[in-house]
Amino acid sequence: MSCRRRHVLSLIALAALGCGALFAALVAGEIPMGLADVAAALSGAQHLQAAIILELRLPRAVAAFVSGGLLATAGALMQVLLRNPLADPYILGISGGAAVGALGAITLGAAAFWIDAMAFAGALTAMLVVFGLAHGDGSWTQTRLLLTGVIVAAGCGAAVSMMLALASDTRVMPMLFWMMGDASAAARPWPAVVVLVLALLAVMPFARDLNVLARGELTARALGVRVQRLRIVLYVLASLLTATAVTLVGSVGFVGLIVPHLVRLVLGNDQRVLIPAAALVGGTLLTLADTAARTMLAPQQLPVGVLTAMIGVPVFLFLLSRSPRSST
Repeated sequence: MSCRRRHVLSLIALAALGCGALFAALVAGEIPMGLADVAAALSGAQHLQAAIILELRLPRAVAAFVSGGLLATAGALMQVLLRNPLADPYILGISGGAAVGALGAITLGAAAFWIDAMAFAGALTAMLVVFGLAHGDGSWTQTRLLLTGVIVAAGCGAAVSMMLALASDTRVMPMLFWMMGDASAAARPWPAVVVLVLALLAVMPFARDLNVLARGELTARALGVRVQRLRIVLYVLASLLTATAVTLVGSVGFVGLIVPHLVRLVLGNDQRVLIPAAALVGGTLLTLADTAARTMLAPQQLPVGVLTAMIGVPVFLFLLSRSPRSST
């Protein structure tokens, strides 16, 4: 079997797995559903089961899937940009920057448009600060970049804590639950679906350049890749994807870290395959995690970020132990 055919079949299998995760999210819950209930709801039937599926479970499942895809795609872009499998929006403080922007807008009582805009501005600002400080004197090492990201993330965490302390009692609990990752309030996930699809369409023409960039900046420049332009595209796309995910389901960590790395181990480092595969695996993972979060202790629901952290922390420590040491 040719490599191309194997990659196509892998993407088809991952898409089927994602559809299975979405179906599981529609049927699982306190009120069990069956295939007939799902088919009737999607065909426009009017009954209690259809209302539960269409108004509660479907928006939440789509929100979880698209958010996982957004975070995994952002992580894949950052890892090829930095040539570092430990890079992701959460660790480098970009998720924290988006959270600061979004919670700041919520604290001020801003409309939904301004919440999204402030989240994007916060994510882009955090990314520029991290990369600017880590590359300040031209010495850009993995250790320095990760340490800078940790510091920026800590600063964003302090800002979030201050906003939580100043918020009214009626807003603290929803904001705190949202900070741990919560897809239950995502009633309008469809704009995020559009963002993910457009981002994939925008980045795929650069996939070959990303393959060259993964070999090193000097090699990429020698082969004619416009590295500076490519970096700007990746900066903006990663910030947009992260901000969209954060405004939709809150701060969910480690999806952007573990998914691209695991996909790379299985399918290789060809960005033409890795990026769409990471989006599918990330969506499937977060959908299954959210389904488990709302059914494990039903009727009580867990924040989905708790489950992703339980998976991501040991995986991150394992990757960190295997990462080659570099001097600062």
